[in-house]
Amino acid sequence: MEILKAKDIAKMNDKERNEKIKDLKMELVKNKIDAGKGGKMQGKEIKRTIARLHTFNRLNKKSVETK
Repeated sequence: MEILKAKDIAKMNDKERNEKIKDLKMELVKNKIDAGKGGKMQGKEIKRTIARLHTFNRLNKKSVETK
């Protein structure tokens, strides 16, 4: 899993961000299963990235409404 920075997320359009959110949610589910089997825990970083993507979507939605 790659860590997405704000500048990388800003370059994405809404469709790309939504696709990335879906991918990360699937990865989070897989990670939880692996953690139950004794695998590595990366859930916190995945959750942060999902939240960051949601924030960008929300901010872009507000900026479109105000224009």
